[in-house]
Amino acid sequence: MDSPASVTIEEREGGAVAVLAGDWTSTGLGSAGRDLSDAAQVHPGLGLDIHDVGRCDTAGAYAIANAARDRIPASQIRARPEIRRLLELVERARQVEAPPPPRQQMLPELLDRIGRGAIEWVDDVVETLAFNGRLIVVLARSIVDPRRIRWASVISLAERAGLDALPIVAVTSFFIGAVIAFISANMLRQFGAQVFAVELIGVAVLREFGIVITAVLLAGRSASAFAAEIGAMKMNQEVDAMQVMGVDPFEALVAPRFAALLVTMPLLTFVAMVAGLCGGMVVAWGVLHLSPIFFVKRIATNVGVRHFWIGMSTAPVLAAVIAVVGCRQGMEVGGDVESLGRRVTAAVVHAIFAIILLDAIFAMIYSELNV
Repeated sequence: MDSPASVTIEEREGGAVAVLAGDWTSTGLGSAGRDLSDAAQVHPGLGLDIHDVGRCDTAGAYAIANAARDRIPASQIRARPEIRRLLELVERARQVEAPPPPRQQMLPELLDRIGRGAIEWVDDVVETLAFNGRLIVVLARSIVDPRRIRWASVISLAERAGLDALPIVAVTSFFIGAVIAFISANMLRQFGAQVFAVELIGVAVLREFGIVITAVLLAGRSASAFAAEIGAMKMNQEVDAMQVMGVDPFEALVAPRFAALLVTMPLLTFVAMVAGLCGGMVVAWGVLHLSPIFFVKRIATNVGVRHFWIGMSTAPVLAAVIAVVGCRQGMEVGGDVESLGRRVTAAVVHAIFAIILLDAIFAMIYSELNV
């Protein structure tokens, strides 16, 4: 245990001398450094005797050097050789000036960031293509030999990704349909065409909002879950253990999640469409005074099943994208928690971006086909 540092002023032949004792360390220093500074100011030409100091580290040496600065000449300091070397080392470190901050060059830094971003984007595209190719090979093997399919995992994941998401998908779609009905009712009332709100609600819900809302909810719910689950297994080296045991991680982890989402996405989309139409029907009944029977008849007569199948045709594609993005980001997790957080965030962001992009592409294709 450190003994407390102390400062004692003694009168000797050459004048006043500060005698230091105890351990001048970070734990035993206390207020001794401040006492030494006060003594150096009160007694000009104060001598310094450090022979009785027990232990001394850089904290104690800095306190001594700071008190002796410009007040105690080096010739007046008596110390053991090892302490003197430590004092000289600390003094040299105190005299070193910090380098000036580097000048920021905006254009080179901007070009450097753009170049790095382009390279990372190309690498990401190549890795995505490699991931998709390996997944296609695994799916082809499973189709050729169905015994390779892990049905228990597929059913369990379908329940978690599909059935457990039914309430949130239905409630969200219901209120989206209600909002569309409110907006269309207020807009069409100006032209005395409130009755056409039914067609607007049907086309919007069946063609766009049903599938988009479902896909976005699954991107935030399932893509993040897939990335977190597989990423945690990567961090715990469970994926490496699978490979050592001869188990293909794509066959055991990626393919079941892909199949589960591919099966449940159309079901969730259908529920979202029904819930959205119900929300629109409730608002049309309460605001526009259009009876539910009239609402259903106009949907069946003027909207039909064409828009329903257009929306449903997008579901398998978006399901595949959500599953691939989530599983790929999980496979890219490193060995630290920060990497897991980045990949889970990237899974959600990339999946939502891909959903919006693909929905726009499908909308343009169907518009060119006049359907």
